[in-house]
Amino acid sequence: MSKLRNEKNGNRSFFSLKAKWSIGTGIGVLVIFAVFSVMLFQSFSSLLMNQEKQYAEDSLRTAIGKLADNEGELTKQDVVKSLSLKITPSDNQNLYTNSVYTSLTRENIGISVYNLSGDLVFASRNVPVKFSSGSYQESRLAKDKNGRSIYVLSHSVYSKTTHQTIGYVQVTNSLISYDRTRQRLVIIFLVFGLTAAFALALLAYGLSSWLLRPVDDIHDVIGKITQGDESEALANVRVPEYNYKDELVELGEMFNGMLDRMERYVEQQQQFVEDVSHELRTPVAIIQGHLEMLNRWGKDDPKVLDNSIKASLQEINRMKSLVQEMLDLSRAEQVEIQFANEVTDVKEVGMLVYSNFKMIHPEFTFVMDCDLKEATKVQIYRNHLEQILIILMDNAVKYSTNRPEVHMSLAKTSRYAQIVVQDFGEGISQENASKIFDRFYRVDKARSRDKGGNGLGLAIAHRLIEGYHGKMTVESVLGQGSVFRISLPLIREEEKVIEESERSL
Repeated sequence: MSKLRNEKNGNRSFFSLKAKWSIGTGIGVLVIFAVFSVMLFQSFSSLLMNQEKQYAEDSLRTAIGKLADNEGELTKQDVVKSLSLKITPSDNQNLYTNSVYTSLTRENIGISVYNLSGDLVFASRNVPVKFSSGSYQESRLAKDKNGRSIYVLSHSVYSKTTHQTIGYVQVTNSLISYDRTRQRLVIIFLVFGLTAAFALALLAYGLSSWLLRPVDDIHDVIGKITQGDESEALANVRVPEYNYKDELVELGEMFNGMLDRMERYVEQQQQFVEDVSHELRTPVAIIQGHLEMLNRWGKDDPKVLDNSIKASLQEINRMKSLVQEMLDLSRAEQVEIQFANEVTDVKEVGMLVYSNFKMIHPEFTFVMDCDLKEATKVQIYRNHLEQILIILMDNAVKYSTNRPEVHMSLAKTSRYAQIVVQDFGEGISQENASKIFDRFYRVDKARSRDKGGNGLGLAIAHRLIEGYHGKMTVESVLGQGSVFRISLPLIREEEKVIEESERSL
């Protein structure tokens, strides 16, 4: 099934995240640039068109003003006389400020004059658009025979003297410059848009390659781990460190931390397998030896039979204890799911465990320091809290050989209930103190076996405390004893009561 899934995944085309990022950036820039280009193009086109219309209107206004001085129907002689420009040497300096000259001689502007019958009597240039006879006023866009755009204005001419219509004027503005400018704008926007999209796509590819280096390194590390010896790869392969800090670099550091934990777990599992093999090999060999002895001759001797049965039962109980602790450790991983709503009184459970140990170990001195004046509720399954305290108290009794004394204290702060178990026994070195909560770790294997331990008790207690969002720490000095501290979050009602009592004080 796994092989089939891998084959299916292998058939998929690979498209790198960097390529997607660069292409997406390029397309995004191109779309944004296209939107702004269209808006700018429309704005420029509108400005250019308004300018061309203004030129045509100025020419029309100037021609009508000159032609309105006539009284009768316009003739060719009247038009030529009214629109003719006689420039003397003294007028040269005012040539470019003469509105008539500027309006009537502008490039691409054509003026044609018609009589009342609509017949052409004057044209400054070839007339590209046919005049509509009888039109009082008209403005429109048209096309000449070559398909070029032309803006057309036509208007009636009224005599200033008689106030009668004496003819018509049509102004045509060939929009050659307008069309040419629009075409240039399209080319400019297209070139700039494609160039910007391509340049930013390359920039995005380079930037993504730089930013995604931690992801590439994580990918390479995973590949090395899956392709080679996992235990060896876990020990030697890591994501390289970087001289800057961001989310992906932090992801790489977290990945390295996960690999470190996996390496420790693998080592612990291997150590555990060796320990379990040794632990099981011995009782199995003992049981087998007793059974073989009984099978050969011992079953007929009541004393031998009794000793063999007792020894075999003792070894079976040891194996049962080991299996039970392994099950407890497995269940401790699921406390957040199965026991999320359990509430327990710390004071009640603490006093119960204290009383039980005081009864079953009369040779020890147990001291209780309880600052809890009332029930103190925390979110933890009662059996789990009892199991944790039993583990700590049992270890304190086991390893307190020189001074048989154990102290327990119960207290609380504004947010946490605190439990402390202190012994005055053998203690733990600083090196071992940092590892005693690791799974399958034992400070002294021979000593643990002699005292009936499998090295899982503290790992179970620590994992249970973590599962209920608490904290468990140890302070120890070799030869002087150990102090185990537990902090469990109070439920909200307890927090409110404490806050109210503090305010009242």
